[in-house]
Amino acid sequence: MVRDIQGDARRVWDTLQKGGVGIIALDVSYAFVAQTGAAAERTFDAKGRSATKPMGSIGSLEIMREVQVLTPRCRDIASALVEDYGLPFSPVAPFRPDHPFMKRLDPLALARSTKGQTLDMLINAGPLHNALAKLAWEHQQPILGSSANKSLSGSKFRLEDIEPEVLAAADVTVDYGLCRYHNPEAVGSTILVFPQVEVLRFGVAYEHIRDILKRHFRIELPPRPAGDITIGAARG
Repeated sequence: MVRDIQGDARRVWDTLQKGGVGIIALDVSYAFVAQTGAAAERTFDAKGRSATKPMGSIGSLEIMREVQVLTPRCRDIASALVEDYGLPFSPVAPFRPDHPFMKRLDPLALARSTKGQTLDMLINAGPLHNALAKLAWEHQQPILGSSANKSLSGSKFRLEDIEPEVLAAADVTVDYGLCRYHNPEAVGSTILVFPQVEVLRFGVAYEHIRDILKRHFRIELPPRPAGDITIGAARG
């Protein structure tokens, strides 16, 4: 074994529990992770990110089913993408603010990771991501996440490509080399808005996701446009 997934996950978790910030390798890009509002603020400052653009969260199908408010059809879509086809994606959906999992967030962390009544949850973004999602659920304490790059500069797919001022914000890093879904457009995960099943970001594996939704659910998503791949400025 050349990667100690469980050991790296525990090392990152222990750092986050102390209020620290991590930069980790995911299949979709390198990403910041944090748990407290103060740690989340450090990532915003390092990225130069607007406070109007919330962080996402590290998720799994189990967390999604318990915390987000989803229709049966949306649950089936998520299961098809993750369990049947093994793809990463990020659902944005209403969430249960009274769920014990969400109530573990301090007020600033909650403000920095939600928009209105919705929560963005990255699912199935690689072994380290999945190990951290498992720890988060076992301990009933969310992990917040955001791409590790200057805001609007595009996702980074090698640790050494991350801007020095962004790297300097991390207390722990995990370097797994080139990310699986590296791409010249520098896009991260595809983001779908539930229950509408609309595209918020045309990200990695989008063409696969579009094909799956058309064939299995008779949902016609638009083709990937040229230029800007994020719809609106709410997230990204």
